[in-house]
Amino acid sequence: MSTGAVACELKVHFSTISHLQRRFREFGSTSNRPHNRRPRVTTPAQDLHIQHLHLQGHLRPATRTAAATIGLHNQRISAQTVRNRLREAHLHARRPHQGLDLTAVRHRNRLEWANAHIRWHLAFWRGVLFTDESRFSLYRADSRQHVWRRVGERFALNVVDRVAHGGGGAMVWADVCYGQRTQVRFIDSILNAQRYRNKILRPVVVPFIHDHHLMLQHDNARPHVARICTQFLEAENIPVLAWPAYSLDMPPTEHVWDALDRRIRQR
Repeated sequence: MSTGAVACELKVHFSTISHLQRRFREFGSTSNRPHNRRPRVTTPAQDLHIQHLHLQGHLRPATRTAAATIGLHNQRISAQTVRNRLREAHLHARRPHQGLDLTAVRHRNRLEWANAHIRWHLAFWRGVLFTDESRFSLYRADSRQHVWRRVGERFALNVVDRVAHGGGGAMVWADVCYGQRTQVRFIDSILNAQRYRNKILRPVVVPFIHDHHLMLQHDNARPHVARICTQFLEAENIPVLAWPAYSLDMPPTEHVWDALDRRIRQR
């Protein structure tokens, strides 16, 4: 029987059969040859301990575990050894999914909003001006932390990075729409409703929307929905896209901020 016929019969690739034939001719057996591998520096008990540490603390870095673990013959183990043991247990380092602390009511409101806009065509979304503020950390890249998890555990509650605030950084504001944008504005103080109206809406948003015939999207932050801002927008005949609460992960500006953050870190 030919090599191709054997491969077809066993439903494997032609090269697999060819490789086995060559190995049998050279060594008289198709078994794998013994390898001169480096001896393991951890015991099975230590392997389990390493896995448990990272299952209990999914954000724990491998370097921290390596520094706290003494291997065989009183040898320090490396961070790469820790990563190898975790991968053997099917644990992989991934960026954690950022989740909001949503109640049942907030879940329902987001779903209702999505169903109400699911049939919007691209032409409608091109007419929306998406606006947002974002904080850029001065000490570490926001959202660059990794979590150790198994495949399929991205949305598991114990590995989701809850959105939090704090730490030093710079706050900026910007808006984008289809094919256009405005200049990024730095916010050098607390953005209350009056500053939002006087420094953002009046000089930037209103003229841009009037010139391009757009609809405004901003989230439900207190300065955005304050009475002086809503009354100002109504007086200027600015249409506002209804937006569900706790939905800061929905607008496309999130991707803009992520791309900008990456460029900043490359400098």
